[in-house]
Amino acid sequence: MDPYLIAAPAVAAAAAGLLAYAGRYPDSKIFGPAITHTNSPRKLAVTFDDGPNPTMTPKLLDLLDRHKVRATFFVIGKFARQHPELLRETVARGHVIGNHTESHPNLFWSSASQTRDELHRCHDAITSALNAPPKFFRPPFGWRNPWLAAAARELQLRVVTWTLLPGDWRAPTDDWLIDRMQSISDHAKSAASQAHATTSALGDILCLHDGGHRAQNTDRTHTLAALDRCLPRWRDLGLEFVTMNEAVSTPAL
Repeated sequence: MDPYLIAAPAVAAAAAGLLAYAGRYPDSKIFGPAITHTNSPRKLAVTFDDGPNPTMTPKLLDLLDRHKVRATFFVIGKFARQHPELLRETVARGHVIGNHTESHPNLFWSSASQTRDELHRCHDAITSALNAPPKFFRPPFGWRNPWLAAAARELQLRVVTWTLLPGDWRAPTDDWLIDRMQSISDHAKSAASQAHATTSALGDILCLHDGGHRAQNTDRTHTLAALDRCLPRWRDLGLEFVTMNEAVSTPAL
């Protein structure tokens, strides 16, 4: 048997695995640079995808106000056009708005022109609502492609992934989601125990959702309830809640 015929399936599988890693793994830089952590173990960036959501986003903004937390919201362009007042309210309360594409496609399967169009249309929706362009972009589902870096660079956007994606969109209970976010507390305790050691440890970026990409008015009550319990715990552990602007600024000492 031809040895090349034997090797071909293994080569194809390896190539497929590399593409999947490049496109989806949060720490991958193969398809361009990405912010994957905050720059200090004391900094926690709480982020939300798929809004604005008129049912949930106002409640979430009130909750964040109560806990004195500033966050980053990656919004979908078509929803931003429907509710530009929610973007303005979000920024007025001290939060940051980021680009999450126009319609939330899986960019891994998008062409160069489709990728550019998705970023530009969302960029225009945000800029129209706020009179200022976004600085950050999060790819839907975390999937990237070889054309994303150029499209983001054209709009001066920095790509952001995450360290923790707990799956709040499928949370059956508050406790289920709280358990899935336990690693944040664990990391905070570890950072505190090493406070006097020389370390280059980085901090967490938490990816939650205030909306749903398929339709408006998606229920996210488990997300709100879990955060209401977790935010004070995380602060007591010494974590500082930061927007993406602050996540990449000079680390806390």
